[in-house]
Amino acid sequence: MTDVIKNARAAEETGNPEFSNKIISGKAVSARIRAEVRKEAAGFELKSGRKPALAVIIAGDDPASRIYVRNKKNACEEVGFTSLEFALPADVSEDELLSLVRRLNADANVDGILVQLPLPRGLDEKKIINEISPDKDVDCFHPVNVGKLSIGEPGFLPCTPAGIMELIAATGTSVRGKNCLVIGRSNIVGKPVSALLLAADGTVTTAHSKTVNLKEIARNADILVAAVGRAKMIDASYIKPGAVVIDVGMNRDENGKLCGDCDFDSVYPVCGAITPVPGGVGPMTITMLLKNTLYAAESIFEKNAGR
Repeated sequence: MTDVIKNARAAEETGNPEFSNKIISGKAVSARIRAEVRKEAAGFELKSGRKPALAVIIAGDDPASRIYVRNKKNACEEVGFTSLEFALPADVSEDELLSLVRRLNADANVDGILVQLPLPRGLDEKKIINEISPDKDVDCFHPVNVGKLSIGEPGFLPCTPAGIMELIAATGTSVRGKNCLVIGRSNIVGKPVSALLLAADGTVTTAHSKTVNLKEIARNADILVAAVGRAKMIDASYIKPGAVVIDVGMNRDENGKLCGDCDFDSVYPVCGAITPVPGGVGPMTITMLLKNTLYAAESIFEKNAGR
């Protein structure tokens, strides 16, 4: 951790906890949103007689997946949700998994369904994700919800991209009219964050490994989202002075130390704002999952009340 990050975190005590000394604190932004979700969840429980409920399905014993599921369970408890975990063996059949998803789709007391990826070999992830009801697809992976996002219809927002938009907003920067560059075109981050930036009236370029003259394009970006998955690839030569830089990368450097796609020490003096790794985008993903689960609960309750 560099001294500038340490100083920014120390400044949180007296300054703006979300944006201080050019550092965008995902931890602080996440804490604010979770407090809002906790308050709204209490109101939902009063009117509905139950807590918002998230069901998480995990198959196998992947250690990283186990940690993610535990973190989601803890986050649910923090904001007053019901957390339901369905731990299945690695040799679970596809039919058994699909049957469980269908049962949760039909359960009126379950608002959100999440299948923890990756799944064990032999299971068709696409088929299983597509079986989740679009009304309970709080990861926003179902084609119906991806389609809604692409045409601007109300619905779930993909968790990491939605978190990125919150981090940009925390700097006080308006996306409207800005040149926005997203480096990365994955279905989980690159494509959906490009759609959200476009919906916010940004002028958006999506770059990737085949992009020609990437540095020249990047130096024109007022907002740069690095989601390429290459440790410290983005240095000061890519950055327009004063740009907002969101580093989605989660890599290990040559010393085995956690780092992002940006070379922080190089980029920091040039940019106007930057997310650290860790402590930037990372805390936002589960927080936005909670927000989607609350949205699902409210939507399902209103739909049932109108019958």
